[in-house]
Amino acid sequence: MSAKAKEFWKSTIQIILLAAVMVGIAQLLLKFVIANEQIFGPSMQPNFTQYDRVIALRHTKLKRGDVAIVKAPDSPGEFYIKRIVGMPGETVRFNKDQLYIDNKKVSEPYLNDYKKDPTTFLAGSNYFTLNPKTNKPNFDLKDVLGRSTVPAHHYFVMGDNRTVSKDSRYEEVGFVSDDSKAFNGIQGVVKLRYWPVTKFKVY
Repeated sequence: MSAKAKEFWKSTIQIILLAAVMVGIAQLLLKFVIANEQIFGPSMQPNFTQYDRVIALRHTKLKRGDVAIVKAPDSPGEFYIKRIVGMPGETVRFNKDQLYIDNKKVSEPYLNDYKKDPTTFLAGSNYFTLNPKTNKPNFDLKDVLGRSTVPAHHYFVMGDNRTVSKDSRYEEVGFVSDDSKAFNGIQGVVKLRYWPVTKFKVY
């Protein structure tokens, strides 16, 4: 084999090995560091809409207001995208669309678009954050889930489009776990929307 041929095959093997390493690194990142997800359904509209594509960071500190990817406890193999509202140990209460955490008012600026648009309200109601059991705008954790505080290592999550969102207000969803391996575990926090490119945003 000529020196030129040897050099060609050497270069080819190096390229193949490099490509294999890069693919391996990408697979490891997707499994342990980030999650690449596509949005389905209207529960986070208008902030996130059908077919948006997002990158979520795994194993990150969770805080109120984060948008989390959660295993759907009532639909094995599927995932929900929801916003973290209540933290471990807190009480959560709503009074006519006003959120109270430990009896203190907490603002939800991500809902401003809903407050401007009356078509987002449930038919026959002046409010959009309701107890799904009664359609009343005044409720707390005890009313919807039978306990007064969010359990340790768990979170109370809700969709932004609250007249259609199936979230922690429903017993079949309930509190979600910070253990990603749990049947209702949080898989990561959305940090980037990259598609469509016109809605590119870092969170």
